[in-house]
Amino acid sequence: MAEEMITLGSGDLTSHYERFLGAIDAGWRADADGRSVPFQVARYSGVIAGGTAFTTLGLSGWELKSRSSEKTIRLELMMLVGSTLQSNTIPGLLQQVGLETIESNSALLRGDVIGPRGKLFAGSNMDALYVAAPVYLPDEFAICETEAGPTVTCWVVPISHDEAHFVIQEGWSRFEDRLVELNPDLVDVMRPSLFSS
Repeated sequence: MAEEMITLGSGDLTSHYERFLGAIDAGWRADADGRSVPFQVARYSGVIAGGTAFTTLGLSGWELKSRSSEKTIRLELMMLVGSTLQSNTIPGLLQQVGLETIESNSALLRGDVIGPRGKLFAGSNMDALYVAAPVYLPDEFAICETEAGPTVTCWVVPISHDEAHFVIQEGWSRFEDRLVELNPDLVDVMRPSLFSS
């Protein structure tokens, strides 16, 4: 997937992300096959918890239905990965999740698991994604007030097959309790699984 520099206007969301994540230093407007995607993926120059941040920009143009209430939600996705990880995998992952979210017209909610779908990164046992609050950033990062209304940023965290099944079987609250207890480095996609089968 080709990396390109993108220049975005001084919109509320872009300014918000650059305030917390550093300046945008690269972006993607098309998928690996060169097809246009209806939102962008941006990479930021700051170092967050020892890693590099990527977000979608423009996914919040869709009002998505919440499965837990009558509300509609505007959301963007964020992923944090180790700074040494090759970045060409991340845009495709965020594009795939974003496109599936638009197609389903269903907002991602804290505790959702996407997958397992096979290894996400070479040499890693991460094969699913977990939707979390962006706790590695200040509280005010999670919601950005824009002209269209509030936009929520979901942190999409790579997790292992066994971790995904733990969330599905035991619930996201118990999983997050284990994260607090064990304090793994969620930016490190090469980390060992919290559980083993």
